[in-house]
Amino acid sequence: MIVVMKKGASEAQIKAISDLAESWGLKAHVSPGTEVTVVGLIGDEASMQDSALEMMPGVEKVMPVLKPYKRASTEFHPEKTVIKIPPARHGDRGLSIGGPGVVVMAGPCAVENRDMILSLGAFLKGAGAHMLRGGAFKPRTSPYAFQGLGVEGLRYLAEERSVVGLPVITEVMDTRDVEMVSEFADIIQVGARNMQNFNLLKVLGHCKKPVMLKRGLASTLEELLMSAEYVMSEGNTDVILCERGIRTFEKFTRNTLDLSAVPVLKRESHLPVVVDPSHGVGHWDLVAPMAKAAVAAGADGLLMEVHPDPAKAVSDGPQSLTPKRFKELMGELELVARAVGRNLH
Repeated sequence: MIVVMKKGASEAQIKAISDLAESWGLKAHVSPGTEVTVVGLIGDEASMQDSALEMMPGVEKVMPVLKPYKRASTEFHPEKTVIKIPPARHGDRGLSIGGPGVVVMAGPCAVENRDMILSLGAFLKGAGAHMLRGGAFKPRTSPYAFQGLGVEGLRYLAEERSVVGLPVITEVMDTRDVEMVSEFADIIQVGARNMQNFNLLKVLGHCKKPVMLKRGLASTLEELLMSAEYVMSEGNTDVILCERGIRTFEKFTRNTLDLSAVPVLKRESHLPVVVDPSHGVGHWDLVAPMAKAAVAAGADGLLMEVHPDPAKAVSDGPQSLTPKRFKELMGELELVARAVGRNLH
């Protein structure tokens, strides 16, 4: 249920709504806006008395939330969410994801060694990237494939942040690793295979770091939003949605990158939306056109794989851009961003 307050409603009137809802055993979530404040009520609505709410001072109207995802919906939270990433080093500039700027997260699929992470991080920063991506824990289809460096890889990412200055996004796979990964990461990524790992999502709901949810291999957008709801229902409202391609009958690409997901998610939800064209297509020569299309479609960020020598990459070499191609793409992305009234952060 949503309670829309009148313009100029006082803090005392808003608190009275929250107190009444809590007396009914409901949770109240206050979303202040530029024009009006919305109070979302979550829980068993059987005890709720709509007429009592409507008669409360400062209340404009009471509306039901028809969608199964509550906290993630624009009904519940009409103002767009902007997630703040603090600067990696003293004196650096922080990031805002979901604002007017498009944030570019780039790096290797997997952290392979210290020297590669430090040198590639420095190049990416010089080329205009805003965050470094890199997997220390890698969920792989084959048990014999490279599984990541684990804690050692996390330490290399942390060193890059302190030396080079790019904030870090990396993946967590296990509930037991959440606390440890959160110490090293600026954004915690949940991979496609774990999008509906509900125990993991609940634990991340108590984490103090933003969470990026990748759409599952064959998941609907509603299922993605419901996964976001799991995280948000536990208290962590800093959630980013990521379209990374879904499985279809098409074989020319690794997955089918569903760019229609961008405007749909931005219509249905207030959460920022990021696109991963690397996994979406699986071929480096298709990454650039889909990255540009994603920005044109309204994406708040891009997640792209870059490797100094893709032919020797331990994972996902065929879809990785070389540093030279990445730098060229950044110039093209700036033009597209400007054409749609935005800029690279």
